[in-house]
Amino acid sequence: MIRTADIREWRNQAVVDPGGHKIGELESVYVDTSTDEPAMAAVRVGLPTRHRLVFVPLEGATVGLRYVRVAHDRKLVKRSPSIGTDGVLPVEDEEAVFRHYDLAHEPGANGERQLARR
Repeated sequence: MIRTADIREWRNQAVVDPGGHKIGELESVYVDTSTDEPAMAAVRVGLPTRHRLVFVPLEGATVGLRYVRVAHDRKLVKRSPSIGTDGVLPVEDEEAVFRHYDLAHEPGANGERQLARR
């Protein structure tokens, strides 16, 4: 797994799918609040005047010379729930991101967030 300290260095680097197709640029990393391990990446996609952030799991991701390769296809990632580039993933939208990738959403016992931006 990619360590939080390492992934911060890759901000603004290319994010590519398993076939090497560029998805966008790494904007930020969201960690799992129960483990503090990197869980999702927010990726900047879209036209220069209409950027948005989409989310992709970091499970199975690898780091190359100038890119982060994720385990999901570009088309799937670009259809992920998105937010504006000046926002943070709202707690009420977390479950939709997990559902998009068929992952279990496991908030804390008192409804705490599962993801936190780093």
